[in-house]
Amino acid sequence: MRLEKTDDKNKVALYFDISPERFEEGLKHSYNKNKGQISVQGFRKGKAPRKLLEMQFGKEIFFEDAVDFVLDPAYQAAVKESGIKAVSRPEVDILEIGTDIGVKIKAEVYTKPEITISDYKGITYKKLDTKVAESEIKQVMEKELEKNARVVSVEREVKNGDIALIDFLGTLDGVPFPGGKGEDYELNIGSKTFIDNFEDQIIGHKAGDELDVNVTFPEEYHAEELAGKPVVFKVTIKEVSEKQLPELNDEFAQDVSEFETLAEYKDSIKKDLKQKKEDEQTRDKENQVMEKLIEKVTDDIPEAMFENQTMNLIRDFELNLQRQGLSLENYMQYTGQTAEMMIGTYRGMAEKNVKGRLALESIADGEGFTAADEDAEKEIADIAATYNMEVDKIRSTFRDEDFEQVKSDLKVKKALDFVMNAAVAEKKGKKAESGDEASE
Repeated sequence: MRLEKTDDKNKVALYFDISPERFEEGLKHSYNKNKGQISVQGFRKGKAPRKLLEMQFGKEIFFEDAVDFVLDPAYQAAVKESGIKAVSRPEVDILEIGTDIGVKIKAEVYTKPEITISDYKGITYKKLDTKVAESEIKQVMEKELEKNARVVSVEREVKNGDIALIDFLGTLDGVPFPGGKGEDYELNIGSKTFIDNFEDQIIGHKAGDELDVNVTFPEEYHAEELAGKPVVFKVTIKEVSEKQLPELNDEFAQDVSEFETLAEYKDSIKKDLKQKKEDEQTRDKENQVMEKLIEKVTDDIPEAMFENQTMNLIRDFELNLQRQGLSLENYMQYTGQTAEMMIGTYRGMAEKNVKGRLALESIADGEGFTAADEDAEKEIADIAATYNMEVDKIRSTFRDEDFEQVKSDLKVKKALDFVMNAAVAEKKGKKAESGDEASE
């Protein structure tokens, strides 16, 4: 095996040989694979001896499939021996080939670049406000009141916020149109469920009323025959109901939570909101710091790394779709996307992922972070616990390279934690509005 640099900074040429003995194994494989497709006078298909076929059609007849059979293991062995970190598929040239000399190969491949990162300690970020306002607690409680509201029939005119049970029939120029008819439809007044000002025209009427509702479909409406057209709905109001909210007191708190008092329930809401804001702050801090760290990556990076990561992201998206019972092909049909559009969607994310990973790997090496085998074993045990699986079953699926990848991921996590802990929050330029902050 021999390794040479090329004119491209991140591309190397790997020279390696496949022995005549190993090549012979490939030729036997190729013969067995192809013999049933070759006709020779005097022999049934698949029964002609290999030597006869080589004499009649030339020894090269089996070379292509033989090389395909032996190439990848030989290439992988050469990569391992060379110590390079290949990040692309190799461009292979057969330099010499023959039964007496085996195969002499040149493979050009892109390698992972060496990234140099400086000034990664003390990266600044804007800190989110994690104080919880009284108005936010109130909003949560109001939503819970809405969820537990009773719907009660009332004998009065419809007002905003009511539920009107209606029958309706829509006509265009006096002719009913498809989809314009409904019976016993519960319309939440103020929800803007129907087009234009349909709901506004129901307000002020009561059960038993029949009325014409005049509306105009929007110009961009999906049914072309209705787009931009004025129509009339003949509406019959059959019932009017209102939501009656429960009283906000200790009894309500007991009904919707494990707490005995409203004060305890309110305090739990505040704690939940506080935790959510702190979690959001952590995510936002990481995003800000990583964006600035990525900007520091100015080295040349092989295009193949971006392409590979783009396809990995698309494959992950496809797996998520499959879990929902949808194929990527159907998804693209439903959304009108093309393969090029999908690649474009994920390309920017892929570049950030690649640059961020390279930056953190560089920092991990510079700071001397390591991950021991026992660290990786613990991580695998945690994965098994997450998916409620036996550790041995999970571990048995890991190849050597998968195990090393776990260790590499742990090193990167240490680098990320290091950079985050060293980050510095910018001073706030604006104070919280007085009176809105919930008491601590």
